[in-house]
Amino acid sequence: MNCKEVLRELEKMGTAQTRKTWANHGAKEPFFGVKIGDMKIIQKKVKKDYELSLQLYDSGNSDAMYLAGLIADEKRITKEDLQRWAENASWHMVSEFTVPWIAAESFYGWILGMEWIDSPDPKIASCGWATLASVVSLKPDAELNIQLLDKILNRVAKNIHSAPNRVRYTMNGFVIAVGSYIESLTDKAIATAEKIGNVEVEMGGTCCKVPTAKEYILKVKAAGKIGKKRKEARC
Repeated sequence: MNCKEVLRELEKMGTAQTRKTWANHGAKEPFFGVKIGDMKIIQKKVKKDYELSLQLYDSGNSDAMYLAGLIADEKRITKEDLQRWAENASWHMVSEFTVPWIAAESFYGWILGMEWIDSPDPKIASCGWATLASVVSLKPDAELNIQLLDKILNRVAKNIHSAPNRVRYTMNGFVIAVGSYIESLTDKAIATAEKIGNVEVEMGGTCCKVPTAKEYILKVKAAGKIGKKRKEARC
């Protein structure tokens, strides 16, 4: 399938109800309102296609941009591609999921995540925190800088409540990820979660809630899943 064919298929899949849902969550025009499950029908046909993923992302259509992440080739995507994706992300479903997932699966996740969390642009900063969260969920502990991650937890505890809205959300997600996927830092992450307490994030008037980091990590611990890494970030 080429880009035009995929866009036509997405348009057919769009529904008024899903358009309303995505709009309530902050989706930016243009978009058709396609359910993620329906996008995966196209994903199964295309599998991974580097060039097509770039074309879909550059279309500016929010549905196509999300789909681009599902079919992106993490081994071929470049650091420059990912930087452009982060800068051009249309809304938080793209900046906090699509881009971080592929960045984390690529060769550049740690480098870009560390660069992005220092960005003055909240969209890019939130992308960075989400990227680091995905990196720790994927990489063996031996490949991670545990001491630096410990220090970054301190940074979260100090700065989270003064951070921009969506940055607060992804910083909280970072604490959850570290506590859930790095056993040696689980206690530190729980202590960090206790320090920060409840994190308030404006969710655009939807019923979505911010996970309480301590409760989330303790549930993972109770399930005996602390330290169990993911095979891939995207879903």
